[in-house]
Amino acid sequence: MRMRRLTFAFTSKGGSIVQEAAVSPLAAWQNFYVIIGTSAASLTGLMFVVITLIAGARVRGSSGGLAAFGSPTVVHFGIALLVAAILSAPWQVLWNAGLLLDLCGLGGVTYFVIVVRRVRRARHQADYQPVLEDWLWYTVFPLVSYTALLVAAIVLPGNPAPALFVIGAGTVLLLFTGIHNAWDTVTYLAIERSQPENKSQD
Repeated sequence: MRMRRLTFAFTSKGGSIVQEAAVSPLAAWQNFYVIIGTSAASLTGLMFVVITLIAGARVRGSSGGLAAFGSPTVVHFGIALLVAAILSAPWQVLWNAGLLLDLCGLGGVTYFVIVVRRVRRARHQADYQPVLEDWLWYTVFPLVSYTALLVAAIVLPGNPAPALFVIGAGTVLLLFTGIHNAWDTVTYLAIERSQPENKSQD
């Protein structure tokens, strides 16, 4: 009877050690995702300021351009923040986190299709014509990020170490894509606001 108790205690302790070893890779990424989450949240707040400036500037044709180029930036920051929150949670098993990350990646790919339609619609507008740089930053790079997130989340439970690096790289790419797009929106707004002044001076 005593031997059975010792065996049960050893088995229970060993199971907890194995379980802890399976989830421990997430602990090494805590600081990384604190930085990612803080940056994404701050930049999301900055985008609200940008949208306010766009509304106050009354830029010509800004409604269509905002749907095609402004809203995706907020979504990218939101997904980066959500990924940081998911991987910072105290999960007992990795497949739970992998499932939520799969949903994030799938939602991102679905939203990519919507963005492509909006960008194509913006091409028919007279106020702005998307160039190659726009297609890269607003469609290609986000698609790469969301696809990497989707694939890495699938293999996360079985191969956590490489999967976490892929997820981290995809999240950083998504964050920098949002930073570029936010800056692009601000500079475009500044140029559009300066044009009437230049015309009036002439």
